[in-house]
Amino acid sequence: MPELPEVETVRRGLEPVLAGRRIVHAEVRRPDLRWPFPPRLAERLTGRRVDALRRRSKYLLADLDGAETLILHLGMSGRLLVSGAPLGAFHHAHPVPEKHDHVVLDLEGGARITFNDARRFGAIDLAPTPALEAHRLLAGLGPEPLGNGFDGSYLAARLAGRRTPVKAVLGDQRVVAGLGNIYLSEALWRARISPLRLARDVTPAEAEALAAAVRAVLLDAIAAGGSSLRDYRRADGELGYFQHSFAVYDREGQPCPRCGGPIVRSVQSGRSSFWCPACQPRAGW
Repeated sequence: MPELPEVETVRRGLEPVLAGRRIVHAEVRRPDLRWPFPPRLAERLTGRRVDALRRRSKYLLADLDGAETLILHLGMSGRLLVSGAPLGAFHHAHPVPEKHDHVVLDLEGGARITFNDARRFGAIDLAPTPALEAHRLLAGLGPEPLGNGFDGSYLAARLAGRRTPVKAVLGDQRVVAGLGNIYLSEALWRARISPLRLARDVTPAEAEALAAAVRAVLLDAIAAGGSSLRDYRRADGELGYFQHSFAVYDREGQPCPRCGGPIVRSVQSGRSSFWCPACQPRAGW
């Protein structure tokens, strides 16, 4: 599933052709993805101007005129692809429609945005903009890890006294929004903290280092266009490149780039954690 850097990369790719533009025609080719689409979705989108394009956690938020916001989640395999508009030095013509092109937005100026989702775990909804924070998909989300509300002091307070492994706490969207398996493994490695450590055993100094590592790895991943492992593509159809910079994720048995020791894989709550026992001790610093 695309994580925060992938969704932010898609947002940045869409913004130049979407923000400030009017949707001259919307086509909806099926009634649902993970959940049913809002009633009359194509009719309600056609003619609307996109005032701004934002991201909250792993959700894209397109604020429309008329005080409504289009909420979009890529799910496991969703792609939002731009065609018919100059992207960099190239002009991407509209491709032939594909089987899993479920929603198509034609914009003033000739650009087209196509939502393709082979596994159909994505989601689209419309909600009143003033009440957006109370929407069932967004209510209860923790602070953005790149925002001012997330720092070492905040993280230390949320970890204190908890017998849950630190990686599980960070993966709780109510604690911090947008983090997933890839970047949690990478951030914990950068901070030299085992994913198996209990949250209550993380010291304030370690929490400070971990918060900084989370920010750094996310910014590095965004700069690289995200990580393309299976289905993810940027808005221009190209791959992200951060997967070539993984220190531990999906590198079981390979040498740690810091100490040379073997990277191991542990299963936590059905998810794989990759880490280096030599430089991520379970006992702390």
